[in-house]
Amino acid sequence: MSTNKTIKKTFPVMGMSCATCAARVEKTLNRQAGVIYSAVNLSSEVATVEYNPEVCSPEILKEAIDKVGFELLIEEKKEVEKKAEAARTEHFKSLKMRTIWAILLSLPVSVVAMFFHEMPYASYIMAVLSAPVVFWLGSDFFVNAWRLLKKGSANMDTLVANSTGIAYLFSLFNLFFPEYLLRHGITPHVYFEAASMIISFILLGRLLEERAKGNTAIAIKKLMGLRPKTVTVIKNGVEVEVDADSILKGDVILVKPGERIAVDGTVVEGSSFVDESMLTGEPMATSKEKGAKVFAGTINQKGSFRFSADKVGEETVLAHIIKMVQDAQGSKAPVQKLVDKVASVFVPVIMSVALLSFILWILLDKETGLTHGFLAAVTVLVVACPCALGLATPTAIMVGIGKGAEHGILIKDADSLEIARKIDTVVLDKTGTITYGKPVVTDWKWFSEDKLLKDILFSMERMSEHSLASALVESTEHDIVPIENFESITGMGVKGCFSGRIYMAGNRRMIDKFGVSVSREIEDEALNLSSEGKTLVWFANEEKVLCVCGITDSIKPTSAAAISRLKSMGIEVIMLTGDAEAPARNMAEQSGVDSYLSEVTPQLKAEFIKELHKKGKTVAMSGDGINDSAALAEADLSIAMGKGSDIAMDISKVTIMSSDLDKIADMINLSRQTVRTIRQNLFWAFIYNIIGVPVAAGVLFPINGFLLNPMIAGAAMAMSSVSVVTNSLRIRRKRKI
Repeated sequence: MSTNKTIKKTFPVMGMSCATCAARVEKTLNRQAGVIYSAVNLSSEVATVEYNPEVCSPEILKEAIDKVGFELLIEEKKEVEKKAEAARTEHFKSLKMRTIWAILLSLPVSVVAMFFHEMPYASYIMAVLSAPVVFWLGSDFFVNAWRLLKKGSANMDTLVANSTGIAYLFSLFNLFFPEYLLRHGITPHVYFEAASMIISFILLGRLLEERAKGNTAIAIKKLMGLRPKTVTVIKNGVEVEVDADSILKGDVILVKPGERIAVDGTVVEGSSFVDESMLTGEPMATSKEKGAKVFAGTINQKGSFRFSADKVGEETVLAHIIKMVQDAQGSKAPVQKLVDKVASVFVPVIMSVALLSFILWILLDKETGLTHGFLAAVTVLVVACPCALGLATPTAIMVGIGKGAEHGILIKDADSLEIARKIDTVVLDKTGTITYGKPVVTDWKWFSEDKLLKDILFSMERMSEHSLASALVESTEHDIVPIENFESITGMGVKGCFSGRIYMAGNRRMIDKFGVSVSREIEDEALNLSSEGKTLVWFANEEKVLCVCGITDSIKPTSAAAISRLKSMGIEVIMLTGDAEAPARNMAEQSGVDSYLSEVTPQLKAEFIKELHKKGKTVAMSGDGINDSAALAEADLSIAMGKGSDIAMDISKVTIMSSDLDKIADMINLSRQTVRTIRQNLFWAFIYNIIGVPVAAGVLFPINGFLLNPMIAGAAMAMSSVSVVTNSLRIRRKRKI
């Protein structure tokens, strides 16, 4: 029986060197039966695949990728991470060694070619020195090109292998058989320096590119570094140090001052302050006492406490964050589709252009056409660079999403990061988004001096389970007095007896039901509090009202400034709330929103988003409750506040871990920066190839006699990829989003 359930996994891919490789791997994965979707990220060297496990498996995917000349790592997560990291480290070391040796051997070749080319045996010296550069240090280009050729494919290595191999072999032919060209009236030149320097420049470019690409994944490395390797577990009353990976649910863990917390859990003994800035972005440490929740990756400060492990391994909040960031960094922005199409045909097109330029030179220039045509063909093969195109989008996406994660903004995919810049309307739920989502007492209006009355009210409210009662209890603390005949009256409040007298606390209906008189003075006080949008709790005995207190859901201190910032960015801000008109109006005035709707049901919230869409608005919706889930699903960009419900966070494309509204403006700014960087990268990558390839082919030669030197072309090609990655890294270097 089919379950129709799919699995989404991320696999490291080894052996990719350019955008054409990534396109080849992605196309192969998408062709496999049972694969719903796949995306290959060149920057992070991973493939994200969603597949039907009844039809497809990691083993099938691995076999398919092996057939086209690459390697898919499918081992268990910890093992595959270690294997992939070891492979990347080894590759970087090897690349660094080969680059250094290539430069050391190529420089003498270039010096001889420029200044001592007429000395005896100069060409032989250059041939000997450049041979190890091309065929040993640059052997990977030839091995990869041949491996892909056997699979009917080609990539950047194919261009490099063809250009340098042809240049070296043509030079060797001219060195040993110069009379062949002399018979045709052509001076035989050697290009050993071009072949060796091209290899050196490209190796140097790839070395710098690898280092830069490593920096784009720094956010993930930082998050992974938050997990301690060992912890102290209490077993049979004895402290035992164990590996953090061996923690089981229910284990009691001791956390000492300065230690990181390894898993999510609940404090069972002791108290302390914990730095949770890695989760929330808020610098203030959070107080932790018995019953409080603690999270993996956070740092204990001065105190010491014990906690019981609730969530371990992949279940922790930190693990979810790491997975979310990895998935997001591996996703593709819509603009990448164009780049993928270009990359898939890039190498064959460039090889055709090189061949065409060679033929045209021979046909149009009878005297020097062979020499110039050869140079032009080699230069075209060298100057073309699909790498810059392939890296333009994913590097910026990786850095942008990583930057967001560092600031407590979790973005689920590249599509969300790209669409955020288009937002022109932000719809905010009031409770838990603009406000704390927790009622607090803001006003006490006592009409008696008897301090015992406060003890009676406190003792009665302690016995109630209503949220307003909790607010009253938390707002003040008094002595507990014995309350007799306590009764909770649904929809009204509570009542009880003390010293033979009846006392009651609740709404106005309760006061009226028991016939308690209300003076004009008290009426005026109540009216003033109500006009401010506050909920009233009346406290009275059988004869008169003793106190009226105002309770409200307080606005967060950052909300008004955050809303003002959004408005200054040209964004309309609308508040939706299920509250009555008076409290809604009061909160709208405090927060500074452009407009508001009160007494809105969950269904009406979603309908309101639809109406905004009909007006041509691009809408972001922010909320934190289950009642917001329909509206969040309807919005162009859904934003969940991290301290809200799991359902809201699951539905949303963006999660603000700190529940700080100012992060929404940060998210939109981050989107604008990232998309601007992507456009810059794509512009320079396309312009580089659009200008570089024709110039390399020799279009300027008839005008001013300029023919691009293959060595300069190699340096330019190498630097184009480095410049794209470096430009993307500028996002990470900015202190503020």
